[in-house]
Amino acid sequence: MDAQSTHAIDLQKDKRVDQLMGIVLRSGVLLAATIVAIGGAVFLERHRLPVADYHVFDGEPTQLRTVRGIVGQAWEWHGSGLIQLGLLLLIATPVARVVFSVGAFLYERDWTYVLVSLLVLGLLFYSLFSGHG
Repeated sequence: MDAQSTHAIDLQKDKRVDQLMGIVLRSGVLLAATIVAIGGAVFLERHRLPVADYHVFDGEPTQLRTVRGIVGQAWEWHGSGLIQLGLLLLIATPVARVVFSVGAFLYERDWTYVLVSLLVLGLLFYSLFSGHG
């Protein structure tokens, strides 16, 4: 194979990876938005006339402070749980993009970008789970 055909194949691979990455991002955002919208509709249907007491601040209920609790509330079809699940999916979308990038760069054997992507992934996880982000 000559250099020109090798370059054309590389461009096709890059284009395919970019298209797949776009699908990952669009799918994550659309899925998250759909779940949030459904959760909002369920919440509004069940809480038509909420009485708001603005003198006392009540944070999130305990069951909505953990991933397990959020999934449980969403599984039970609670509006707040569905909204929180959609937001978790929205947060997970860029993380999924970086994980996909690591896989794509491994496939292409581009070790520099594998290392950079793993560094970015480590920073994302650190900021999400350390409480310092």
